[in-house]
Amino acid sequence: MKKILIISDSEIGNHFIERVVDTYTSDNIYYVVQMKASVYENANPARFKFYEFDPTSLYKLANLLKMEFVQVLIAMDNLSDVENTIKNIRAIKKQLRIIVLDQWNIKNKDSNVVYVKEHEIMASRLLDYLPNVPVIAQNVGLGEGEIMEVLVPFGSSFVYRHIGVIEQNRWRIVAIYRNRELMMPSSRRMIHPNDLLLLVGEPSVLKSVYRAIKRELGQFPEPFGSNLYLYVDMSKEKPQNVKDLLRRALFIHKNFKHKLYIKVYNPGDIDLLRHIKKLRSDSVTVDIDYSEMSVKDAFHTDVRRYHIGLVMVSKDIFKNNDTRSMLYDAHVPVLKIANRSFSKLKDALAILTENRDLEKVSSTIFDISSQMGFNLELFNYTNEKDEYKEQVIEHFNNLATIFSKSIKITESGNNPIRELKEKENFLQVLPFTKKMVGRQLYSLFSTDSERLYYKLDEYHQIFIPVQL
Repeated sequence: MKKILIISDSEIGNHFIERVVDTYTSDNIYYVVQMKASVYENANPARFKFYEFDPTSLYKLANLLKMEFVQVLIAMDNLSDVENTIKNIRAIKKQLRIIVLDQWNIKNKDSNVVYVKEHEIMASRLLDYLPNVPVIAQNVGLGEGEIMEVLVPFGSSFVYRHIGVIEQNRWRIVAIYRNRELMMPSSRRMIHPNDLLLLVGEPSVLKSVYRAIKRELGQFPEPFGSNLYLYVDMSKEKPQNVKDLLRRALFIHKNFKHKLYIKVYNPGDIDLLRHIKKLRSDSVTVDIDYSEMSVKDAFHTDVRRYHIGLVMVSKDIFKNNDTRSMLYDAHVPVLKIANRSFSKLKDALAILTENRDLEKVSSTIFDISSQMGFNLELFNYTNEKDEYKEQVIEHFNNLATIFSKSIKITESGNNPIRELKEKENFLQVLPFTKKMVGRQLYSLFSTDSERLYYKLDEYHQIFIPVQL
């Protein structure tokens, strides 16, 4: 049985004792010292021993400290009383662990005395009641934010998503609270509005997950980043193609209203460089790379430094296997701009496949189509019956209701790629997965429309990472 000494002379101390009385444990015996005794009706006499005396009296406290205590807790309203009580304890017990409720920001000189800052605790607790601020467990685990609870708002990007399709890398959904009831997560369980999610993971990752859950439409390219990035390589593109690319990138920039960084690699054409430099403004930054750093290192440095959330490239740049792999490793959406008008685009569409990667990026698809004013269409190849497809369609219909945006489901038994080639113009939305990094030669005999993305290379395409 462990003996614990509680010294109280404050209202907080009395509340603390009440809480201890109501907390069942058969392993501790509590010795409570108060200047003025209080009555605790539920206190078990076998577990609680009460004393009424002044703990600043060394003589009186010394008699009690003849016993072996594992810990002392002090909650008193007078700073002088606290200091003298600690002094008395140290006169008898040099190494006894002391926990002190600190209302005065006392300087800690004794390594075995823990000062619990009252004002910090109150401020932290009040912070938990602020909207759009994550609630983290401070007294569990490391207390650094590796355990977090998040309320899912009605317009969240996580609403009506199945847990099994949420990429949980270095974090996990470990519990769901719905209507004040605990629900254990499973791959088929769907997240509903106003669900309270309990998350466990790396604190830095959970901060990103929190922002993603709270994100609503109109915030793309968040949560991937906050700015746009145009990738220009003069050694691989014709000057006229670069000018067309710039014009379309500026149009996209105006729609998303985020800062645009134009990065020029391998500069060579002087007239074209002059043209690009004229595009500088408060919201457009031109960065010409004259360094000897490799393109890959320079690109990844820019993504971090400029907090990039969308990378724009030409279709010729995206064809290069090494460049495509570099873009994939950045884990940000990539917009591949084709040689077609972007300002006249009206439709964004996606092809349903046998996997559920499309559900992972569904909220981003709605966000992009809403900000750009696109109609949204899902193309379902009916010759491939699959339960997952039905769940994805259900998910998209639910999101369409939440975001008040119509969606068209096209059912067809024809080859989707061959049929889409008959369309004049559209933006194809695809999950950006590892299978798109490989060489096109390896997918010649594949029936996966995502692996065959290059068959629609003449159209604009946006590739969205499935991981946060």
